[in-house]
Amino acid sequence: MRIEYDRDTCIGMFQCVAEWEGFERDEDAGKAVLVDGEEDEPEEFVREVSADAELDAKFAVRACPVDAITIYDDGEQIIP
Repeated sequence: MRIEYDRDTCIGMFQCVAEWEGFERDEDAGKAVLVDGEEDEPEEFVREVSADAELDAKFAVRACPVDAITIYDDGEQIIP
């Protein structure tokens, strides 16, 4: 599974941080940070999700109020 995070879209509610340790707070910027995320495009970050973290990552995606996070499985978008 792969997660994509659009930092520009993030409004800093940090709901994702509460749901999964794959996100951290950046209080200075007022945005979340995708831990170990690689910048794919400007302000868009991606990373693979380990099998043991999949459920928590899905909760983080569903908790985002602005759909700044997307999960793909085998190239197919599954959430949102």
